[in-house]
Amino acid sequence: MNSQSIDKANLICGVLLVLAGIFFAYQSIELELGTAFRMGPGYFPFILALALILFGGIILFQAFRAAASEPIGPIAWRGILFILAAPIFFGITVRGLGFVPSLFFTGLIAAFASHKMKPLTAVVLAALLTVFSVLVFSYGLGLPFQRFGPWVRF
Repeated sequence: MNSQSIDKANLICGVLLVLAGIFFAYQSIELELGTAFRMGPGYFPFILALALILFGGIILFQAFRAAASEPIGPIAWRGILFILAAPIFFGITVRGLGFVPSLFFTGLIAAFASHKMKPLTAVVLAALLTVFSVLVFSYGLGLPFQRFGPWVRF
């Protein structure tokens, strides 16, 4: 098999996913795993790590099977910046603002990772994400968190 038949993008992605999965699997082993019926704190992270390894393996397989794709383009710095900033913003503000405002602004920040996103569409998507999440996590699952924090109390 010559280097022309290897899809470098899939090769890089597959290797990164497998390595990330191995790292997280190793980290979750230190926690109690439990069983499928009595899950410990490390069970779900371990299962997700195994899924990362599996998907990485599938992508690696595709890298050697498929014809080489287009070369990797320039790094999408805008996407990286906004996607990384969104969960950091959420983690910093969720206690002060509360779940609803923090999630809305997090969705708004993440929406602008694409240069094609229009402001009105971003607001609508952030609002729908917020409503859906409140319905699922607050009402459906009954998770005990403040919908509005002390920074926005009326």
